[in-house]
Amino acid sequence: MGKLKEGALKFVICFITGFLAGVLAGIAVLSVIVSYRTDNYYKQISYLEHIIRDKDERLEKLEKSINTQNHIIKDIEVNLIFDKNGDNDEIDRMEIEKVIKEKYNTLLGKEVRSVDAHIVVEVADKRILKIQSGEYRLQVDKLILTEVMSIWIKVTKTG
Repeated sequence: MGKLKEGALKFVICFITGFLAGVLAGIAVLSVIVSYRTDNYYKQISYLEHIIRDKDERLEKLEKSINTQNHIIKDIEVNLIFDKNGDNDEIDRMEIEKVIKEKYNTLLGKEVRSVDAHIVVEVADKRILKIQSGEYRLQVDKLILTEVMSIWIKVTKTG
């Protein structure tokens, strides 16, 4: 009878140890999955917040100039052209585009004929932009001034 109790005690200890090891492994796997999904949601939220900020600024400037019948700049479109040998990271692309749009936001709501195209080009031309992942040289390739200001910028990674 003593051997039966001793064997049962070993079984219970082994069962509890296995159960606890399984629970800990499950918690670790679940933690990894949740943190991965949280990171993806964070990226998506920051992208959507960026879009909302741009739309709010554009709406505010358009509401200020709604009474004029002249052609005004209603939107800014930034087209980035990366060099062939550089890496084209989507987060870097969004960050560069955000910085460039912030520089040109003062033009929203202004009359097209009152904007000097040479000065608009000089704002971003031959600039070095530093973001977290490195430095980028900007060079304005083309500019179109209409109700939607379109600017094409060549981006090369320096260093």
